[in-house]
Amino acid sequence: MARKYFGTDGIRGLTNTGAMTAEMAMKVGMAAGRHFLRGAHRHRVVIGKDTRLSGYMLESALQAGFTSVGMDVTLVGPMPTPAVAMLTKSMRADMGVMISASHNPFADNGIKLFGPDGYKLSDEDEEAIEAAIDGEVALAAAGEIGRAKRIDDARGRYIHFAKSTFPNDLRLDGLKVVVDCANGAAYQVAPEALWELGGDLVQIGVSPNGLNINDRIGSTHPEALSAAVVEHGAAIGIALDGDADRLIVVDERGRVIDGDQLMATIAAGWARAGRLAGGGLVATVMSNLGLERHLSAQGLGLIRTKVGDRYVLEAMRRRGYNVGGEQSGHIILSDYATTGDGLVAALQVLAELCRAGAPASEVLHRFEPLPQLLKNVRFAGGKPLEQDGVKAVIAEAEAELAGTGRLVIRPSGTEPVIRVMAEGDDPQQVERVVDRICDAVRAAA
Repeated sequence: MARKYFGTDGIRGLTNTGAMTAEMAMKVGMAAGRHFLRGAHRHRVVIGKDTRLSGYMLESALQAGFTSVGMDVTLVGPMPTPAVAMLTKSMRADMGVMISASHNPFADNGIKLFGPDGYKLSDEDEEAIEAAIDGEVALAAAGEIGRAKRIDDARGRYIHFAKSTFPNDLRLDGLKVVVDCANGAAYQVAPEALWELGGDLVQIGVSPNGLNINDRIGSTHPEALSAAVVEHGAAIGIALDGDADRLIVVDERGRVIDGDQLMATIAAGWARAGRLAGGGLVATVMSNLGLERHLSAQGLGLIRTKVGDRYVLEAMRRRGYNVGGEQSGHIILSDYATTGDGLVAALQVLAELCRAGAPASEVLHRFEPLPQLLKNVRFAGGKPLEQDGVKAVIAEAEAELAGTGRLVIRPSGTEPVIRVMAEGDDPQQVERVVDRICDAVRAAA
C-alpha cells in the first residue's frame, strides 16, 4: 500500500511545508493518540526532540493533538531518539514520539513514533494512523482532556542507562576521546556519560543554536572530528548525528571508521565472550562485501536486508540476532536497545579498545573494504527499472561481477532517484558496470 505521509522512518519533510506543519503535527497527535487509547487507564505519551528551531513549534502542536483526545503528555526536551524509546518503555507509556529529521539540515524536521514496547510502529499501525489523519478523530470530553508535564531528570535517567551497558570492570581513565554531538540531541548526555566513566574529553558540536544541527559536523561530516583528533592527540573520536541514533568513529590517525567496521568489531568481541546471538549479524544490502568475507572467515554469518534500520531490526527479532546495523552507522544492539543507539554502540567500541590495549587503528580496522561505487540517476517519471533494455544491462552486469563482486540497484524512497551501487575486486570493472547501468537508466527515463 502506498504511503501518503509515513516514509521508512516516520514522517519527514521541510518545515512549514507539506506534512511538516504545525497543523499536520496536531493531526498526527490526535490520530496517533486516539489509535493508542486502549483500556480504561490514564494514557501517556513521551515526547522528545532534537535541537532544531522548529522543534518548539512541533512539540507544542503535538502536545495539543494528544491532549485533545485525552492522552497525558510527558515532555523530556532535547533527547536522543533511543532515549525516547527507552523512556517510553521504562515509564510504562502508551507511546513515544521523537521530533527529529536525524542527519538532515536544520530546515527539515520529522516525527518518529514508538509503541509502548519502545519499538518503531508496525506498518499496520502506521497505515491506521495515516487513515485517521485525513478523517474525523473523536475528541475527549471537556473533563477528560489530557495534561502535560515536563520531566526534569530525563537526561539523568538515560545517562544512567547508557553507563550501565559499559562493562563494570572497565574505565575510560587516561583515554583521550573527542566527542562530536553534531549540535544535536546528545549534546548534554553523551559528554556527561563519557566523563562519568573517566574519559578525558574534548567536546565539539555541543553548542546548538537551533540552526547549526548537522552543519558541517557530526557523523555525516566527520572532517571536523578527524581534525580535532589529530590536533589534540586523542586516542579516538566519536561522532553522533542529530538525533544520536548513529555512530561514526575516527582512529588516532584521523581515519574514518564506518558502521561496517564497527559492527565487525562489536560482533567479534561479543562472539569471543560467548554472547553473540544468531551466529553473526544483520546488515543491509549496502554493507561492503568485505564485511561478509571477513565474517565468513571467522565462522560468522551475515543476513542482509533492505535499506533502513527498521528492516534490520525486524530481521534481528525474527531470526534471534542481537547485533545489526547499517554502514552509515545505525548500530542496533538488541540486548540493550530497541533502535539504533550511537552512544551505547560507542561504549561497546570503547570497551573493545580498552580490553585490547592497542591503538584504534589496529583494533577497529577489521578488514579491507572492496572498492565500492554509488551513483544516483534522477528521472522525471515512469519506471525505468522495469524497461527491458535496462533489465538486460543489469543482467549482463550481474553476470560480469559473479564471484568477484556485487550489484545493488534500488529506487530512493524519498526522491525520484535510482541508486546504482557496485563493488568488486577490480575498481575499474566496478566503475564500468555502474556507468553502463546509469546510462541505460537515463536512456529509459
